[in-house]
Amino acid sequence: MSEQSVVASELELIQNSEPLLKIDDLCFAVSNYIESKHVDDIRRAYFFAEQAHEGQFRRSGDPYITHPLAVAHVLAMMHMDHECIMAGLLHDVIEDTEVSREALAAEFSEEVALLVDGVSKLAKATFETRQQAQGENLRKMMLAMSNDIRVIIVKLADRLHNMRTLGHMPSEKRRRIANETLDIYVPIAQRLGMNLMRLELEDLGFHVLHPIRYRVLDAAVKKARGNRKEIVSQITTSIMNRMEQESLTAEIQGREKNLYSLYQKMVSKQLSFSEVTDMYAFRIVVDDVDSCYRMLGVVHNLYKPVQGKFKDYIAIPKINGYQSLHTILFGPFGVPIEVQIRSRDMDQMAEAGVAAHWLYKTGDSEGGNQSHRLARQWLQGILEMQKGSGDSVEFLENLRIDLFPDEIYVFTPQGQIMVLPRGASVVDFAYAVHSDVGNSCVAAKVGRHLVPLSTQLETGQSVEIITAQSTHPNPAWLNFVSTAKARTHIRQYLKQLKSEDAVLLGKRLLVKHLTAYATKLDDIDEQQINAVVSEFELDDFDQLLEEIGLGSRPVFVVAQKLVHDAEALENSEQQPLIIAGTEGMVVSFGRCCYPIPGDPIHGFISAGRGIVVHKMNCKNTLKLRNQNEKWLDVMWADDANRDFPVEIMVHVTNQRGVLATIAAAVSASDSNIDNIVIDERDGGYSDLRLTIEVNDRQHLARVIRRLRRIEQVERIARLN
Repeated sequence: MSEQSVVASELELIQNSEPLLKIDDLCFAVSNYIESKHVDDIRRAYFFAEQAHEGQFRRSGDPYITHPLAVAHVLAMMHMDHECIMAGLLHDVIEDTEVSREALAAEFSEEVALLVDGVSKLAKATFETRQQAQGENLRKMMLAMSNDIRVIIVKLADRLHNMRTLGHMPSEKRRRIANETLDIYVPIAQRLGMNLMRLELEDLGFHVLHPIRYRVLDAAVKKARGNRKEIVSQITTSIMNRMEQESLTAEIQGREKNLYSLYQKMVSKQLSFSEVTDMYAFRIVVDDVDSCYRMLGVVHNLYKPVQGKFKDYIAIPKINGYQSLHTILFGPFGVPIEVQIRSRDMDQMAEAGVAAHWLYKTGDSEGGNQSHRLARQWLQGILEMQKGSGDSVEFLENLRIDLFPDEIYVFTPQGQIMVLPRGASVVDFAYAVHSDVGNSCVAAKVGRHLVPLSTQLETGQSVEIITAQSTHPNPAWLNFVSTAKARTHIRQYLKQLKSEDAVLLGKRLLVKHLTAYATKLDDIDEQQINAVVSEFELDDFDQLLEEIGLGSRPVFVVAQKLVHDAEALENSEQQPLIIAGTEGMVVSFGRCCYPIPGDPIHGFISAGRGIVVHKMNCKNTLKLRNQNEKWLDVMWADDANRDFPVEIMVHVTNQRGVLATIAAAVSASDSNIDNIVIDERDGGYSDLRLTIEVNDRQHLARVIRRLRRIEQVERIARLN
């Protein structure tokens, strides 16, 4: 039987074994914690949704209303409030029926309508790719979450029931939904501390993507569980006896990793099943924080701790608010024991996360409030990130980065704890402190020692950022930053810088074309400029200049629209644009031919990139020669005062130290080597492809003359 048929048959069994709920079942489930008048509101929302979805059916053949009812039941099991459960019943009404958001608000309340609208996809919009659609829908949902965290709880409940009932979906769609769940919704549940939700979504996704592996692993776990009972019982008894001697009361639970976690560990670390299950795990739940540390002393006194394997997540909680003490011990017969110790409030928080606020009506407990505070901080960061994201695909990329934090904990000079993802650099830390600190950082001290900005940080380090007002983000930082916040702010600055450069270049291009028509920009009537701006449907003249500079708007078309003198247009004579190499990000140099001052050049106007300068004889531009409107006459400025990269090929005999000799010769010629590629021809000769920096052709000639004096150099050629 194929893997696809296995998952189809097994998931169909799961779906068919799940009893169809009725509205009375839901009302009974919520009646023990929701007032009767609000239970009536829930019943009214059900009948409204049932009527709206009338005639719609799921792929299983069941009436569509069975899905919203099941979603509402999941929310009821979390003890969510009546508005959230009503939103669960109505969550597909805006998206899949003719009911509008306004009608929903009029019938129920603005709050319910906002929740439903937040969960609804952008059904009316069209997108070029599925990834773009996914990014835009997630962006919309995240913005709604920032106003009300219950939006994501409804969405997770919706996704959970969809995952439970995937059996009737086509194989390709089933796998796509499972992948999306593991990529996006599982990390969101984890980020919000909703551990029970995360575990079920993970195992359901694993079941869909790898059904045979799931079955084999499930059978192996059940078999191993039976073989381990005696040792588990012995360890539990030992801990309880020692606990009673210390007058402590606690609940001890044996703990198992879920199947997906086991599978991931086996794959990522290339371990066998026996190697990942050789550890015995226990969770000890006590009454309060003080008892947590007392219990830690009990287990460390009973079994020896493994050095370096103790983590205190009570003093320093995880980024999602999770708190617990983790320790690994040498148990009886040499078996390793992993122990988690936490209070009851911490245990509730660890399982339900942000939902703990509703699930445990100690309601305003410290754990629940902390979870909401951390969730709000995260969502505030998401809001800031989406403002700086250029499009939905970039937002999705940043969100993925932000959702997978394996945390480290570092300190500011004042002792404040900063939580960052593993692999974070000094620049990530600077942006975590404040975006202004990140934008202006020039150096950093880690443990009072100066370090490069690309240095990766480790837990426990103290970091001090040195800033300067005149400094700006460097594009090279994008190569090593790992947080979405840092990446977004750097890109935002570069976009702004590119925009400013584009406006200046656009103005130069327009002035050059107008000069050819014997016209000055200052002489053109402002009314005429505004008319052209309006014709192109732009906001202002700067935006028009930016489009010219970026190559998105042909400059000769704009110039002709601004000039009405037919005789001037007919007798126009274009002057070349002067290239100094300091035009910023909107003038680039072809990486195919590496033009340098002194080379005959021409410019190609590339949409979105501005002007790309090529050598006149560049082979890569031959096929573009017929696009006359995109070519521009350019020439080097007399004072082009900067270094330009150029490629040369050096054919050498293989002798010890030849590479060092060549590098020394290049350096002695006031040049720098950017890159070296070595191609060994045979045992006796090699070709060295060098990318070096020179000022102009004369400087390149000096470098080549210096290299020719080296005995081992056979031939040198500039590459095109």
